[in-house]
Amino acid sequence: MAENAFLSVLSPNYFNINSMIATPNLVQSSHFCQFSLRSANTCKRSFRSDGNSTFFPVRTNAGAQLRKRISALTASSAASTIATDQKKVLVPTGFGTEEMDAVIIIDILRRAGADVTVASVEPNLQIQCSSGTKLIADTLISTCAEEIFDLVVLPGGMPGSARLRDSEILRTITRKQAEGGRLYGAISEAPAIALDAWDLLSCVEVTCHPQFTYRISCLWIVTSNVHKDRLLTTSRGPGTAMEFALSFVEQLYGKEKSEEIEKALVMPTKGGSELGRQEYNAVDWTFTNRPSVLVPIANGSEEMETVIIVDILRRASVNVVVASIEEELEILGSRKVKLVADKLIEDAAKSTYDLIILPGGMPGAERLGLCEPLRKLLREQALSNRVYGAICASPEIVLEPQGLLKDKKATAHPSFSSKLGDQSDVYAGVVIDGKVITSKGPGTAMEFSIALIDKLYGHDRARGIAQGMVYNYTEVLSDY
Repeated sequence: MAENAFLSVLSPNYFNINSMIATPNLVQSSHFCQFSLRSANTCKRSFRSDGNSTFFPVRTNAGAQLRKRISALTASSAASTIATDQKKVLVPTGFGTEEMDAVIIIDILRRAGADVTVASVEPNLQIQCSSGTKLIADTLISTCAEEIFDLVVLPGGMPGSARLRDSEILRTITRKQAEGGRLYGAISEAPAIALDAWDLLSCVEVTCHPQFTYRISCLWIVTSNVHKDRLLTTSRGPGTAMEFALSFVEQLYGKEKSEEIEKALVMPTKGGSELGRQEYNAVDWTFTNRPSVLVPIANGSEEMETVIIVDILRRASVNVVVASIEEELEILGSRKVKLVADKLIEDAAKSTYDLIILPGGMPGAERLGLCEPLRKLLREQALSNRVYGAICASPEIVLEPQGLLKDKKATAHPSFSSKLGDQSDVYAGVVIDGKVITSKGPGTAMEFSIALIDKLYGHDRARGIAQGMVYNYTEVLSDY
């Protein structure tokens, strides 16, 4: 006798497999187990105990028929997804959204050519993120209610995830996305706080931030950094956000495009030389008081690098001042993310800082290099033997022309490293030479920022920050 498979359905009366096969959107709905065919015991664990579910046997050959049909639907959907060049993507934000999650997703998908709409679930376009970064959304969520998106992806953060959960418009958009057989996803706390509350995790395998797994009612929880289960993709935290975003690039545009962007970001590859962090002329970075850091930004600054540096330093309770060198506090990043600085550079220049750290991006790095108040601050920083550093294009564009890398080992983005005076360590992800620190690009920005915490507070503090982000601290230090 053929082995029986079991399905749980919401109706207690009967189950018609042919009707499910004939209705692709119904099959793809999370209310029908997201195509899942599990054993009775496993499926029983995945449902809430509301008394509405019932179990009964379905012949295995029927299950095989359903699996075959689902595979065809999924393959057809994937093929049609990659066929069109520009895809529409919705990234909602709210008060307390995790800025690294949001900006990394936006930046990488825009690099792929996606039409990304950043929508605020708040009454205003400007929102303050979980670590204090101020972002300006493109529109309010209410304007997106009738739009059709190829992908809806929720960043995490607290209370940001709860603010997303409480948006009725966003809930409706996301449920329609799932029921319409289109891609959706969430990262960090958002799978547990938002998707689970909206009943979009029934019978799917899911991952989320380790501290929030207990909030997920479905017990099919996995520990992979990024996990795709048919239409749904979830991820664990800011430290996995680049991998998460690249997974959507692959789903929307194909593997070749994903690999192209990964290379441009200078993403670390396991066992590759770019994993290395090199230090020369080691000295302690010690301060009597809470360290203060100036992060200057301009129109065209790389938003991923900016936000990663600022967020991670603030997680360690560093006093970070973001200063605009433009005439206004608001700047437009290289991937069109709108950031709001804390001060104008003229006001920021009235103070001294323990560290000055420059993000890259073009034409942002060029604009930083032409800013006389910033140039003066950097010269004074070097003369006073205080810490300064840069990432991506800025080591070559800003520091090198001013002689601030003279007799210093440094690295930069591969496209902007040929004019560095010392070429011996341009392959390294992060290079520290005394009180000068440089790094390669967006893909090494987390390593760069954790290195700053390591120098400021030591290994234990750096390890704790990395763990909270779900970032692999041990791997970063492999060649230290």
